[in-house]
Amino acid sequence: MTGGLVLIGSVGVLAAGTFAFRFAGPVLRPRIATRPWLERAMATAAVVLLTALVGTTALTEGHELAGVARPTGVVVAGLLAWRKAPFVAIVLSAAATTAGLRLLGVP
Repeated sequence: MTGGLVLIGSVGVLAAGTFAFRFAGPVLRPRIATRPWLERAMATAAVVLLTALVGTTALTEGHELAGVARPTGVVVAGLLAWRKAPFVAIVLSAAATTAGLRLLGVP
């Protein structure tokens, strides 16, 4: 149970940090002059942080590796997001893929 609370706390801290990081840009942009390379580095850092979060939660379950169904759903979501599908379609497709595979007995 303690491991689950630590994971939830860690995800919460990452989510709050990511939100603060993304919120600070529009709020501070008019007040701070930055160089273009720094803006690109900050945008890249946000993408890396979110990718690490998605990868960690998609590939692990507790202290074990997750089965095939969840990562497959995440891959479907990633492909649809890359193709700029609507958010609702992305979420529903990922959930349907994962649920369908689990109904077929795929772990």
